[in-house]
Amino acid sequence: MMNITKKEIDSLNAEITIKVGPADYESKIKEGIKKVQRQASVPGFRPGKVPEGMIKKQYGTQIMVDEINKLLNESIHKFIEENKIEILGNPMPKQDSAIDFEKQTDFEFTYEIGLAPQFNVKLDNKTSFNYKTVKIDDELVEKYIKDVRRNYGKPINPDVAGDKDVVFVDINELDETGAIKAGGVYKSTSVGLDRLKNETGKAKLTGAKKEDKIVLNVNDLYETGLDKSVSLGIDKDAAETFNSNLQLTVKNIARLDDAALDQELFDKIYGPGIVNSEEEFRNKVKHELGLMFQVDADKFLQAEIEKTLVDQLGIGLPDAFLKRWLLAVNEKPISEEQLEKEYPIYAKSMQWKLIENKIIKDNSITVSNQEATEEAKGYIRSEYAKYGQQTSDEEVSKIALSLLSKEKEAQKIYENMYTRKVLELIKSTCSLNTKEVSYDDFFKNN
Repeated sequence: MMNITKKEIDSLNAEITIKVGPADYESKIKEGIKKVQRQASVPGFRPGKVPEGMIKKQYGTQIMVDEINKLLNESIHKFIEENKIEILGNPMPKQDSAIDFEKQTDFEFTYEIGLAPQFNVKLDNKTSFNYKTVKIDDELVEKYIKDVRRNYGKPINPDVAGDKDVVFVDINELDETGAIKAGGVYKSTSVGLDRLKNETGKAKLTGAKKEDKIVLNVNDLYETGLDKSVSLGIDKDAAETFNSNLQLTVKNIARLDDAALDQELFDKIYGPGIVNSEEEFRNKVKHELGLMFQVDADKFLQAEIEKTLVDQLGIGLPDAFLKRWLLAVNEKPISEEQLEKEYPIYAKSMQWKLIENKIIKDNSITVSNQEATEEAKGYIRSEYAKYGQQTSDEEVSKIALSLLSKEKEAQKIYENMYTRKVLELIKSTCSLNTKEVSYDDFFKNN
């Protein structure tokens, strides 16, 4: 019977040795030879009637290698599972001796394994984290409402151009005398004054009326040769040295007039009768902003928790083993220099994942299939909402089931839910040093 032993190298590294003899693999090899025999096509023999000796001579060694490798793979994973050995990465064959499959009948294979570190995570009110939140003040509410009013604004055509209007103009190139140049540049286009960076150009166009004729140098309108080329429709090379004066004849002025804070706007945003006054609208906006920035605050807290616990616990990893494993399994070739540069980031990520899994295990945190399904449904509805679309509950349920049937997508949903549950546990168990800061300060340092 196959002999499997484990040898501890240190607390983070071990070796598993598997001794394999004929009794372990001969029956598998016979099955493999029969399988090849049934499928082999050799001139002079009917399909499936190739002599076993010929198959064994031609394919015997490769069949032995394949069957022993299958046996090793099954055996080592079964041994790890049955002995509840917590490993990082996957077992790696130790290349310390040559194997001759043609001459040997007894084999010994040794695998290196990286062991998961043993540690404890204590979560109580003595453990504290910084929790930065956004202050939802009147200024922030007003700023948000201003954006909403602009987004739902109505286009109008004022008589005089303001500094945020769009001015539609006919552009004619002028010659040295100030007359319209024969065969020169002519273009009908628009100029957004709020995007015009040149102060001279902006000042001359602000206050303009229909049919006004305004003379500007081309550089008062456009910053680069590419801007000139695209806006005036001239050759890229010529645009680089184009330096003429232009006459702009104002043909029209467009302005987006902010929507009024009235019932029409409230109904457009929330549906008929949900919000019925400006006060209710402002309270609704304040509540929504609170929810929106809560997500950002929790992201900040999550990052703070990860950094704090990883630094505090200082969990050791089998670094040398993990580096060898990463070099071996990386889909794209990676140099040792690149690995050394990127490994600290990978190590911290693994340390946090170990901590998170420990918290999940210690606190018996679970995610049910029903919870995952509801999470998937919520995600699908939010995706539809991004494009202003709705769909039936039946269709949402159908898409959710399809999403969860895909291994990677399902794993992502479950992982996100476990992470969220761990965060909620920490928020309810540990001390939070809450600091309310302005919108600008919150995002300035995040």
